[in-house]
Amino acid sequence: MSDGPEEVVLRRATAPDALAAADVWLRSFAAALPTVVRPRSDDEVREYFEHVVVPLRETWVAEAADGGGIVGVMVLDGHLLSQLYLDPDWRGRGMGDRFVALAKERVPQGLTLWTFQVNKPAHRFYERHGFVAVEFTDGSDNEEREPDVRYVWQP
Repeated sequence: MSDGPEEVVLRRATAPDALAAADVWLRSFAAALPTVVRPRSDDEVREYFEHVVVPLRETWVAEAADGGGIVGVMVLDGHLLSQLYLDPDWRGRGMGDRFVALAKERVPQGLTLWTFQVNKPAHRFYERHGFVAVEFTDGSDNEEREPDVRYVWQP
């Protein structure tokens, strides 16, 4: 088995993908951000994906080509890259790079995103893709009350 990005297909999410996409989010969040307190239960996250994220946002999923299901999710809301989460077992295989390239293709005039200050791997990832940190906050404006940073990419 190769470890290249060809192992996944990126496609628009449909209603039946919502719960699997939420489960990717839950696994990724738990693995990448163990110190960040989530304000919503697992069931609330799943309900949010089912009733808001997939039907109302531009939601993309990465589906394992071998039939292994949904292994990544990216959500665009206008110029905001609001979600990018990968199954922990699928990190480091180029899927995140493909999602960012897709986001830049979909929103060529520029993107913004927020990530937590404690998520140093995300900082390195986005900076490698040309995003620049433009604002640091104390977290008082996010649900988690966790200090965050806003990144911007301009073509």
